[in-house]
Amino acid sequence: MRLLLPASLLCFCLSSAVAQSAIPSAVPIAPKAPALMTPRDLSATEPLGEELYNNSGATGMVLVVVRDNQTYFHGYGKTAIGSQTVPTEDSVVRLCSLTKTFTADVLAKLAAEGVVHLDEPLVKFAPPGIDLPKFDSPITLEELATHTSGLTREIGTAPRRTPHFTYPDYETRWHWLEGAELKFTPGTQALYSNVGFDLLSDAMASAARTSYATLLETNTLKPLQMWQTTFYPSAAQCASLLQGAHNEGPCTNTSSTEGSSGLYSTPSDMAKWLRYLVGAGTPALPAEAAGVRAYYLLPSSLTRQYGLDHAGKPTEIGLGWILLGENTDPSHIIEKTGGGAGFTTYIAIHPASHTALFVATTDGPHGWHPGFNLFKASNNALLALAGLPPLPQESLRRISRRHYARTPRLVRAKQTRRAHAVRVAQQGGASGSESEH
Repeated sequence: MRLLLPASLLCFCLSSAVAQSAIPSAVPIAPKAPALMTPRDLSATEPLGEELYNNSGATGMVLVVVRDNQTYFHGYGKTAIGSQTVPTEDSVVRLCSLTKTFTADVLAKLAAEGVVHLDEPLVKFAPPGIDLPKFDSPITLEELATHTSGLTREIGTAPRRTPHFTYPDYETRWHWLEGAELKFTPGTQALYSNVGFDLLSDAMASAARTSYATLLETNTLKPLQMWQTTFYPSAAQCASLLQGAHNEGPCTNTSSTEGSSGLYSTPSDMAKWLRYLVGAGTPALPAEAAGVRAYYLLPSSLTRQYGLDHAGKPTEIGLGWILLGENTDPSHIIEKTGGGAGFTTYIAIHPASHTALFVATTDGPHGWHPGFNLFKASNNALLALAGLPPLPQESLRRISRRHYARTPRLVRAKQTRRAHAVRVAQQGGASGSESEH
């Protein structure tokens, strides 16, 4: 049902040399950097960022780029309309759906410890008194993490004046699940789901018998010293929250959506996260946890996929991450998009050059310039820093929130589906490890 590489070969190793030295890291196996690739100095980031900012029409923007232990930061625009202050490394941003990459990190670690197993059914972690319907095939934790559960994107529209990223809360989503109808048999299609990641964080908290916020703090935030990343912003942090052109409501406790979208952070903390993802941070991802994340679902094994292509057409779907291009391609990128509450956020990782990028913008009065896509433009900026040409131009299309899969349910056995749904990135002789967007 699932193939794993050995623990010495890690889910996000950045080159064959890194893999051979068995340095734990947090990003997928990629080829050794091609001889003709000449990465540019990170000082070249500033004009690339200026172009991103100008085309985004944003009120403010923060940009972080890391390459190994080098870090570049730049703030653009203003912290709010009418302000004369440029965003800094300590400005607070909403991560939106980049929160899911942290959820996936906790999942990998708990699975490596045996606290949870990816193929465990969600129903096992349901609260007492919740009677879940008998779906064609039980939803597993793996399917929640790969958006293949059959759950909708949201449970519905939040009540009027509900603050961003505070709906649905724990009780609301589990009671909703009692009467939910899946859009397809789990594991047969992909449909981006925010509620799926919130249920995933609930399941992990139930398995560990503690709160999910505690799991995140213990497993990820505290070891990486990400002290400004939280669901519970202080008054001082809220005062430093970047503001766009529109009133997006209060800065408040967002623990209700802690698995999907609720995290606040700063560029300074996100630099630590990027260094961790490229394997330059301390501590690194344990080899056992990296092994859990060493496989990716092939979209070709699914009948359809919706809502996963804001930054480009996926070639593979990971646990919380999307892969663009084959991992033998020098332009291969690993990414995650986010957006909501006046923010657009993005992480892109280029394994071949050991480089990663984080960008966050706040809405401007007029939105993006016509034909501009911040995610795809960020990918090309990342490749330019690697000395590589941009990705082939793709036609832009708007993704409707109501554009859901409605094909008939499939009846093939889940074991048969998964036998064709998983691909393992292997290098010579290795055998076993490893929006709102």
